[in-house]
Amino acid sequence: MDEYIDIANEKGKLTGQTELKSVIHKKGLYHHTAHVWFYTKAGKILLSQRSAKKVICPLLWDVSVAGHVDAGETIECAAVREIKEEIGLDISESYLHKIGVFNCFKSYSNGIIDNEFHNTFICELKKPLSYLTPQKEEVEALKLVNFKTFKTLLDTSDTNSHFVASNLDYYIKVINHIKTKLS
Repeated sequence: MDEYIDIANEKGKLTGQTELKSVIHKKGLYHHTAHVWFYTKAGKILLSQRSAKKVICPLLWDVSVAGHVDAGETIECAAVREIKEEIGLDISESYLHKIGVFNCFKSYSNGIIDNEFHNTFICELKKPLSYLTPQKEEVEALKLVNFKTFKTLLDTSDTNSHFVASNLDYYIKVINHIKTKLS
């Protein structure tokens, strides 16, 4: 879907202008996304496998839930909306714990220039995996992995085609925040 998105400057500050997502990705305009990493009290992390239909990194495993912040939408509202759309879970903004904003500036061979600010949250998953409903256009599959498995997959991500290898530092920061939250 080609929705309107607020344009930001190189520091992440909104400019007051909006543009279609397709134009933003074609021109490489800066914009915001909301990322939500779910974890369980038992020390597992929810991973989503990107749909085979995705134009960027299809079938790779990534953040539990992520999406663009629509024009005029708050980042928290976007996070809650994306959670409902992508995995069918209703949560309140108050359950989200923001851990930071991470720059992700990349160009892809298909012509997409993705200059995103990942507004990243962690949130305890209080429902069983079987309760979640993946959105077919966005999510191929869901799984819970423990910290050790997550780290092993990360350590071999340049050869195992599991994660987006260039996001390694981001993933490590997220897992460290989750470990701190659980301790």
